[in-house]
Amino acid sequence: MDEYLDIVDENAVPTGRSELKSVIHQKGYLHNTVHIWFYTNKGEILLSQRSAQKSICPLMWDVSVAGHIDAGESIIQAAIRETKEEISLDISENTLHKIGVFKCFQSYPNGIIDNEFHNTFICELKQPITILIPQEEEVEALKLVSIEYFKYLIDHIGMDNHFVPSNKAYYEFVLDKIKNIKF
Repeated sequence: MDEYLDIVDENAVPTGRSELKSVIHQKGYLHNTVHIWFYTNKGEILLSQRSAQKSICPLMWDVSVAGHIDAGESIIQAAIRETKEEISLDISENTLHKIGVFKCFQSYPNGIIDNEFHNTFICELKQPITILIPQEEEVEALKLVSIEYFKYLIDHIGMDNHFVPSNKAYYEFVLDKIKNIKF
């Protein structure tokens, strides 16, 4: 879907201009996204496999939920909306814990220039994974992995289509934040 997104400055602050996502990715304009990493009280982390239909990194295992922030939408509104759309889960603002904003500037062989800021949250998944319904256009599959296996995947980044290799420091930061939760 080609929705309008806010163009942001080098500090991830909206400039007052918006453009179609396709144009933003064609011209490399800076924009905001949300990432929500779900974890369980058993120390597991929810991973989503990107849909085979995705133009960037199809079938790659990555963040639980991610998406663009629509023009005029708040970061929190986008996190709640994306979670509902991608895995059919209702969450509220008070369950989201922001852990940072991360630059991710990458160009892809298909011509997409993706210069985005990941507004990153962690959130406890209190429901069984079996009730989650992946959005077909976005998510191929879901799985829970232990903290130990998540660390293994980071240490062997790119293996078995897990994680974008250039984002290793980001994944290590997320893992550290989740490991610091008292289970």
